[in-house]
Order: sequence, then structure tokens, then C-alpha cells
Amino acid sequence: MSYKTIYKEETIEIEIKKSRFIGYASPVSSEEEAMDFIEKIKKKNPGARHNCYAYIIGEKMITQRYSDDGEPSGTAGIPILEILKKKHLTDICVVVTRYFGGILLGAGGLIRAYSSACNEVTNKAVIVEKQEFSEISIEVDYNSYGRLLNYIEENEFYILDKIFETEVIIKLYIKSEVVEKFKKDILDLTSGNVKIIIDNVLLLTTKNNKLYIEG
Repeated sequence: MSYKTIYKEETIEIEIKKSRFIGYASPVSSEEEAMDFIEKIKKKNPGARHNCYAYIIGEKMITQRYSDDGEPSGTAGIPILEILKKKHLTDICVVVTRYFGGILLGAGGLIRAYSSACNEVTNKAVIVEKQEFSEISIEVDYNSYGRLLNYIEENEFYILDKIFETEVIIKLYIKSEVVEKFKKDILDLTSGNVKIIIDNVLLLTTKNNKLYIEG
């Protein structure tokens, strides 16, 4: 299981023929979160003519909604949605707020403006991937510890903790898709003298195929 989304909220602003278009993007995990974000942006911009939006929810991008919010049909919400789909982003909501500048843009101009605002705000955002990881505890004797630690570090698995008691317990995150290979490898390394426990399975944030922590 894996999919692309954004790491945190971002904002941009562009001006086209005296109209201001402010793009807001936020990660969301449900329709309720998306609607809460949309309402927050509307309250932030009480004088705006339009707050057009689109959001996509779910690993398989099944839930897709959009609104033109008073703009001509098909000129705002769908262009925003199409940018998100083109970039394969999900669990994301984008709102583009327009302050009308007095010059009509026409249907083509509106489509380009809303597409540009969505494109720019998602370009500014940090794109991350949500991937399924297993949280694993390994219990091993001191004779095998060095070989096991070298293997873990060579494969860049993320170590959470090391506990030194009568035996060594190593807690780490491993991508779920490689858990079976990992088990086989460490059984071979330790001649079977190891205890392996899967404590949890969870979705974690990655960037460039590594666990992502901002900064």
C-alpha cells in the first residue's frame, strides 16, 4: 500500500488581470476534514467572490469532489481536480479563492487561472508518499548482535530502539513488502537463534523512499 500526498498546508497567490487567486492546499484524510478545511478558508476570506475547491480521498482515489462556487460550470472545480489527478495526489484538498478585479476572464481564462493556482500551490508543497510499514521487535543473543546490526544498517532500516538485557532487543520499522525477505535473511544470519515479533502495522510518511521528518 502506498500513495502520494502533501506533507503540510501551503499557500500561494497569483494575480491575473487584476483578479487575485489564492491557492490553499492541505493534507486531509476524510471528507469531514476536507469540508472543515474549506470552511476555514471561506471564513478567512469573507470578502472573496468565489472559493472553488476540489479534493481527493483514499489510497485508490475513489472519493473525488469539486465545486465551481458560482463560477461558470466546469471552469474552476474540475480544472483544480484534474491537476490533482494528473499529479496522482490523494488525501488532499485544494481551495482557490478569487477576489474579482473587475475584468472578465472568459471560460478559457478561468480554466487557466484556476489550473495555474492549483499547480503552483502543489508545486510549492512538499510531496510525500504514505507507505505501509511493520513495527518489528527482534530479540537476539550478543554473539549475533553485531552481524544483525550490520545487516540492518546496510539496508537502511529505521531503528527505533535498542535494549540491552540478557539478550538484545532491537525495535525497528520495515516496509511491509520486504518483511518476509527480512525474516528469512536474519534467520540465516543468526542460524535461527532469533525471535521476531510484528508489533504493529501502520502508514508512515516517506520522501525519496526514506522515512520523512521535516528539516
